Amino acid sequence: MWIERQSSSLIIWYVLRINFLDIQLGDRQLAQQKEQKTEPLEKQLWKAADKLRKNIDAAEYKHIVLGLIFLKYISDSFEQHFAKLQAGEGEYAGADPEDKDEYAAENVFFVPQLARWSYLQSQAKLPQIGKLVDDAMDAIEAENAPLKGVLPKVFARDNLDPASLGQLIDLVGNIALGDAKSRSADVLGHVFEYFL
Repeated sequence: MWIERQSSSLIIWYVLRINFLDIQLGDRQLAQQKEQKTEPLEKQLWKAADKLRKNIDAAEYKHIVLGLIFLKYISDSFEQHFAKLQAGEGEYAGADPEDKDEYAAENVFFVPQLARWSYLQSQAKLPQIGKLVDDAMDAIEAENAPLKGVLPKVFARDNLDPASLGQLIDLVGNIALGDAKSRSADVLGHVFEYFL
C-alpha cells in the first residue's frame, strides 16, 4: 500500500512537471494577474500540515496537501487560460472558454465548473466539503484522460475533519501556483520536495 501511495504521488508529480514545462514555454510573457500573500512558501506548507495534525497520521499529510495543491495548480492554470479565451483577442478571437479542446491545444487541463478552485473555496465551510473535493477529482479525471485513476480521492474520510479541510483549502488558496511567475520558479517541485 505504501508503494502504491508513493507511486501515485510520483505520477501526479510527473504529470504536473510535464504540464509545467509545456505551459512555462508558452506563457513567459504573462504578468501575474492577482496579488497573493507574500508569506514564505515553507511557512504556508507548514501551516497546511499543521491543520491536519490532530486526526491524520504524519505519513498521510502529503496525500491530502499534494492533492489540494495539484487541484489549485491546474485550476489556476485553467483560469489564466480561461481569461485569455474569454477576452477573445488575437488568436483567441471566437474561442469558446468552455470548450475543453481549447485547453488541450495549450497543454492545460480542463477543469469543470464544479471542480474549479474558486467554487471549492466558496464551499469550504460546508460539512460536505470532503465529498465535494472528491467529486471534483472525479470530474477532472473524467475530462482529462491522462489523469484517469491518478488523482487522490481521500478528502471525505471520517478522520479528516471538514472544518480542518475547509481551513486547509483557504490556506492553499493563498499560495500562487498556476501563474507564470510561480511556474517559472518551479513552485510545484519545491512543494513536492518539502513533503518528501
